[in-house]
Amino acid sequence: MNRIERRSGFVAVVGRPNAGKSTLLNTLFGRKILIISDKPQTTRNSIRCILTEERGQVIFIDTPGIHKPKHQLGEYMVAAAKSSLRGVDMVVCVVDASVPFGTGDERVIEIIKDSKLPCILALNKIDLISKDNILEIIDKYSKLASFQEIIPISALQKENTVKLMDLIFAALPPGPMYYPEDSVTDQPEKFVIAELIREKLLHLTRQEIPHSVAVVVESMEEEKNLVKIGAVILVERDSQKGIVIGRGGSVLKEVGSLARQEIENLLGGKVFLEIFVKVKKDWRNQQNRLRELGYNLKELQE
Repeated sequence: MNRIERRSGFVAVVGRPNAGKSTLLNTLFGRKILIISDKPQTTRNSIRCILTEERGQVIFIDTPGIHKPKHQLGEYMVAAAKSSLRGVDMVVCVVDASVPFGTGDERVIEIIKDSKLPCILALNKIDLISKDNILEIIDKYSKLASFQEIIPISALQKENTVKLMDLIFAALPPGPMYYPEDSVTDQPEKFVIAELIREKLLHLTRQEIPHSVAVVVESMEEEKNLVKIGAVILVERDSQKGIVIGRGGSVLKEVGSLARQEIENLLGGKVFLEIFVKVKKDWRNQQNRLRELGYNLKELQE
């Protein structure tokens, strides 16, 4: 019996906000590993996601959407996306094929061209467009850069995602397993829990709230068969605090209830979740506050 030559490598997943990068990775993994919402800039950090199969291991780096930043947090997010291209083997560029090509797409493609890395272009959300237009879109993008492959997909409907995975493995070199086979992400539990809480906020709030909140898990203690978690939601203004809490605490209670269910699935046991809301004026433009939250722009630029 022939031994399978395992392939492995690091793959940066880049694109504009809301292109469907996190949805695609959840689909490729066959489970939820990243928070998703219909709000642009949901992903704020570059997150390593480890997919191990018999044929090898792919370490995907999910990145924030590349956009024109309006505050220091936005600058950090774009810098994080660019820095994710350092030391990777290849890039998967995810494009929302259902919207017209714009300057944002052009910016993403220029960044990829500058990196000189091999790139697979995934034209996402083809379930939202006429099949007759797909060849035209492929032709347009093929003239913009020398992509290794261009593949139309629907991350949501799982269309062509298996083929995309085959293309990724085929493009990677033979190599070792960088992480244990049961690893899914290199992020600590506190980060994952904070992201789950933030995801519920994104789904339950509107207006300016989604971009103005951060979540910090300040404490995690195990007591017998219970994990006690203390988390803080940061907002920028008093009016936002009122929206996050809701009338009679309704919004905060629902956020806590929904998040607790997923955290219990994550940890495999009962959880007591306590969430507070604090106002930190203009935190997205304060370097010290951003560093405390793990958004260190200077570190990325070094």
